[in-house]
Amino acid sequence: MNKKILSITETALMSAVIAVCAFVTVPSAVPFTLQTFGIFLALRILGAAKGTVSVIIYIAAGAAGLPVFSGFRGGVSVIAGPTGGYILGFIPLCLVYLAAQKLTKGKAAEVCALAAGLFVCYAFGTLWFAAVSGQKGIIHILSLCVFPFIIPDAVKLALAVIAGDRIKKLKNRNKS
Repeated sequence: MNKKILSITETALMSAVIAVCAFVTVPSAVPFTLQTFGIFLALRILGAAKGTVSVIIYIAAGAAGLPVFSGFRGGVSVIAGPTGGYILGFIPLCLVYLAAQKLTKGKAAEVCALAAGLFVCYAFGTLWFAAVSGQKGIIHILSLCVFPFIIPDAVKLALAVIAGDRIKKLKNRNKS
């Protein structure tokens, strides 16, 4: 198969995987989705550059109105809403990973870059939430939007690294 067609197909497929992950909701005191798992997985499987493109396609599809965000929602109103900053924050998450991949080598550095990118996403989303929601108090906002998600997101990151590495291994084995 033509390498360019394969690359485009993989990138589009990972955008779809992120959308499917956004639909999967794990009930808890604060329900969460597997959306960040999909982001981490795209970056691990495709690499930073193509993974970032995959995330941008996902966000653009949602902004265009396709119901790819959690709760089968889509449209600019979702992004302009209080939690839209966390969706847009996926882009700086990817850019942190991209920068790290260019500057460092090794799995530990890449995992740290994903974690650092996640915290940049949290910061971006939290500032957005504070500006759009009108709620006050950083501790209050963090207790709503960040603290409940740190452990689940750490688990999703670890699972995405494991799954991504296995998928890359299978992909490389099939190339030979």
